[in-house]
Amino acid sequence: MNNADGGVRVLDLDGRPTPWRAWWADLWQHRDVLAMLARADFHVRYKRAAFGVIWAVVVPLLQGIVLAVVFSRIIRVGRGPDFGAYVMSGVLAWNYFTQTLANGSTAVVEGRNLTDKVWFPRAMLPIVPALANIVGLTVSMAVLVVVAPLLGAHLGVRVLLLPVAMLLLITFTVALSLCLSALHVYFRDVRFLVQATLLIWLYVTPIAYPAKLLGQLAPYLDFNPMTGVVDVFRLAIVGPQPNQVRAITVTLVFTIALVFIAVEAFRRHDRLFVDRL
Repeated sequence: MNNADGGVRVLDLDGRPTPWRAWWADLWQHRDVLAMLARADFHVRYKRAAFGVIWAVVVPLLQGIVLAVVFSRIIRVGRGPDFGAYVMSGVLAWNYFTQTLANGSTAVVEGRNLTDKVWFPRAMLPIVPALANIVGLTVSMAVLVVVAPLLGAHLGVRVLLLPVAMLLLITFTVALSLCLSALHVYFRDVRFLVQATLLIWLYVTPIAYPAKLLGQLAPYLDFNPMTGVVDVFRLAIVGPQPNQVRAITVTLVFTIALVFIAVEAFRRHDRLFVDRL
């Protein structure tokens, strides 16, 4: 590539870790590439689908309705007129998390053909699904705000916490996707471990049932980072829940640690991934 003064710019790739400031600067300089990849991923996902992004809202809403009916009318673990909104707020957040993590955790390996042709930070690849799914998440939250009063929830000023809940969910999901995608380069079993873990993770996250139902085991759910994420959504839609402060604090600490680990993993190994791909 030629410089303005006629010289030639050389991209020097070696095994040395990228300095923190340079790593973040490189990511920022390629922000247009990130936006283009996220836009392309979104269009490909809903290409030729007659209802487009509506499916991103209809599927989790249907799942939430089914779980609310089953756990309140059949199994009868949920009480209160706002149980439908309680379940729906958890299901919509969980749906974004699982869809994004499933794609993001394998993004570096699956995007190797693209990175072989054009250089850009590979950390962008796991971020792409998170950005592409933001549209569906935003529409889902808008629908939730509309239907929540119909499900018995009394919305107030606390609904303004919804963007904060979305930011926490996106940050946690991106950080975990980055860590798993880096690990997946070296251990290809990560794909299957993620699938199996998500099945178990769903049942240890109080989405369709109140945590107090587990009795003495309930406090342990607060150490599940997704419990804190879901609790922020519930705080915005339904109101305060027991032990929310502890669960949210655990999630914040866990998320900050994951962000640090993710940056370190790509800062140190991004340029070494090519030997494993």
